[in-house]
Amino acid sequence: MEDKSKCKCKPNRNIECTVVQCANHCGWQDYCSLDKIKVVTHEQNPTVVQCTDCGSFVLAKPER
Repeated sequence: MEDKSKCKCKPNRNIECTVVQCANHCGWQDYCSLDKIKVVTHEQNPTVVQCTDCGSFVLAKPER
């Protein structure tokens, strides 16, 4: 289990997120730490959820 004391971010309870590989993920909580996110699409005519992505994703640096 992750050490809860390491989380220095403030979870935005309006943006749920389970992508732990993102630098904006709020540690052991399933929330984003950003005030807002940008939702993007890679399709000309998106019709399903798989056509959308979080444009605010930033790959987290590995812990050393």
